[in-house]
Amino acid sequence: MKLEGQVRIPSGCAIAAVISKEGKKMSGEMITNAMKPMHDRSNGLGGGFAGYGIYPEYKDFYALHMFFNDRDTRKRCEAFIKERFEIVKGELIPTRKIPAITNEPIIWRYFVSPLKSVLASMQLDEKEFVVRTVMKINTEMKGAYVFSSGKNMGTFKAVGFPEDVGVFYKLEEYEGYSWTAHGRYPTNTPGWWGGAHPFTLLDWSIVHNGEISSYDANRRFIEMFGYKCTLQTDTEVITYIMDYLIRVQGLTLEEAADVVAAPFWSTIDAVKDPEVKAKLRYLRTVYPSLLVTGPFSIVLGYDGGLMALNDRLKLRSMVVGEKDDKVYIASEEAAIRVMEPNAENIWAPSGGEPVIVNVKEGAY
Repeated sequence: MKLEGQVRIPSGCAIAAVISKEGKKMSGEMITNAMKPMHDRSNGLGGGFAGYGIYPEYKDFYALHMFFNDRDTRKRCEAFIKERFEIVKGELIPTRKIPAITNEPIIWRYFVSPLKSVLASMQLDEKEFVVRTVMKINTEMKGAYVFSSGKNMGTFKAVGFPEDVGVFYKLEEYEGYSWTAHGRYPTNTPGWWGGAHPFTLLDWSIVHNGEISSYDANRRFIEMFGYKCTLQTDTEVITYIMDYLIRVQGLTLEEAADVVAAPFWSTIDAVKDPEVKAKLRYLRTVYPSLLVTGPFSIVLGYDGGLMALNDRLKLRSMVVGEKDDKVYIASEEAAIRVMEPNAENIWAPSGGEPVIVNVKEGAY
């Protein structure tokens, strides 16, 4: 009989998400429970969540969630952070001991504001400065990882099944207007705390079901622009691609989707509208190395919204449902029904078709 780890289950991994268009707060317990019917899509080597709107009292500060191997590393890293930021609060992230989650690192969070003097001397805007700081810590500081770095949002992840990870991090004590979740079944990369999804940078977060066969090409391109893939898994690169395309290059969400899940040339040739055709040709020509190939369904979380996207062949399942002001996304309808038994308009987006949901302006 083959042992776990020797059997390849290419359709493994589970994703789920929920957002309130009115900006209404939802407990993290709901998204934790949504992962239970998809238990068998994971193998216990990674689970995680991202919550948006969860830190209203610190909404103007970057929330750095960090893993440390030991106290000395934490002290060294904290001294480095103090050289660049004002730390308004630093504390252990609250967890509860449960038998299902073991060997946890030191899990800490800092609410920080970049020092204006440092920004001026480096001639960088805030977001670029935070990105460079995250990359520096994750590449140069052994035993320290920044795994979340946005404002008024946070990621919570571990080695374990997602429903246990939610209990471990006490997610029922957090409330957010948007949540994403992931259960991991790693096929090519190790299961470890930093390698669990979501992968984040600033307020971007990505959960992904699938496998990226273009990873090396994507990584080589994105690392030319200062990003460093350090978390030992293919999905990390999608987060950096989205940050590069939307924040740095100024593309819209729809345009970014047309890069990572670009239509086939034959599809573009068949487009009737000359303006649309010209734009699709332009995006495929300028960003060929950022086309993500292989099966994927992803949910991109960001400040004020979510975008769900399948690969252009729709090789991974993903369904969407609605009820009142809420939109639900998951690998399986069963997960949506746990969050909202009376969900309506259940449908499966087609390959390469982005589903974008934004919170009403000023709602949170």
